[in-house]
Amino acid sequence: MGVTGSGRWFCYLLACADGTLYTGITTALEQRLAVHNAGAGSKYTRSRRPVRLVWAELCRDRSAASRREAVVKALPRARKLALAGTPLPRPR
Repeated sequence: MGVTGSGRWFCYLLACADGTLYTGITTALEQRLAVHNAGAGSKYTRSRRPVRLVWAELCRDRSAASRREAVVKALPRARKLALAGTPLPRPR
């Protein structure tokens, strides 16, 4: 996951401080995570900081990343947690 700005697309899952999950796509995982934690990443994560990356998947292109994002967003919470592979801490 050390790629930043490479043109390779990732679908990712964030764990928010309130215990919720956020799914997105990017070409720069570390930069995008920093933007989310700075409060500028998305309206959803702005009030749920800090966020942490719990899962990411490399996709062939932007179209594939967008399709994967739609699939992950439609998953029930339990399946998203299973995808992340680790139990999330309880919200503060």
